[in-house]
Amino acid sequence: MHRFTLRWKKDFFEEEGLDVDITTTWGGDKTMTALLADSADIALVGAETSIYVHAQNPMDSVVNFAALTQTDGTFLVSREPIDDFSWEDLKGTTYLGQRAGGMPQMAGEFALASNGIDVEEDVVLDQSVDYANIAAAFAAGTGDFVQLFEPTASEFEREGVGHVVASFGEESGILPYTGFITKESTVENNEEALVKFNRALYKAQQFVQEEDSQVIASSIEPYFEETPDDLIAQVVDRYRDQDSYAIDPYIDEDGWDHLQDIMEASGELPARFDYEDLVNTTITDQALQR
Repeated sequence: MHRFTLRWKKDFFEEEGLDVDITTTWGGDKTMTALLADSADIALVGAETSIYVHAQNPMDSVVNFAALTQTDGTFLVSREPIDDFSWEDLKGTTYLGQRAGGMPQMAGEFALASNGIDVEEDVVLDQSVDYANIAAAFAAGTGDFVQLFEPTASEFEREGVGHVVASFGEESGILPYTGFITKESTVENNEEALVKFNRALYKAQQFVQEEDSQVIASSIEPYFEETPDDLIAQVVDRYRDQDSYAIDPYIDEDGWDHLQDIMEASGELPARFDYEDLVNTTITDQALQR
């Protein structure tokens, strides 16, 4: 069996003869550091990190070879319930945001700007809290609004801590939000294994598209031990309804361009790179025999 170390189980990988070790790191910078240092063969991370790395002209650059999610995964959560929410409701409030330079914050700022909200003029943007502590800070009373991932957003709704009023995924559009990245040398030396990886991933993507949300929830419950199955199923439905899950491993070129537009609007794009520079589609072509 080919053994991979991955920064991210159903039997789909085993069916392809892959033994996947999963290790968690916090933040795209730490994940990419692990990948470049050969502590991992594959990284599950935002595509923007590949742009940051490629802009530094490394000896062994990276490439995006599979899509996992295709929209931002955060939601705007209000401390108080708001009937008929309008983005104007944000003006004059304290907004607890995400890390500067990260895709959640950039997509959030893009969505706000698209709805007439200037983060420098209209809100008090608080980015002083580390990512791992944002939810706890909001629950403790910091901020009027917060940008949160699931399942925390739904948990806060159930507990009465906050109320989901908008989806940044719906507002910011289709883009390669999270996917699988590897080094160019890994593509050269282990392309067959990467093809098997994408074939297994595609099976998992079909499973997510076709199965009942409760079945999906039961399959991923071990990764959310403190979250009830019915709430996980609710989250699956919410993400599936807004097309957050990629239906196959292909990274769309329009989405790639949109990603860079969002980064540029946030002032975080170090350079603009062509789709062919950082996206490999031949691995998925082989996996899906197209």
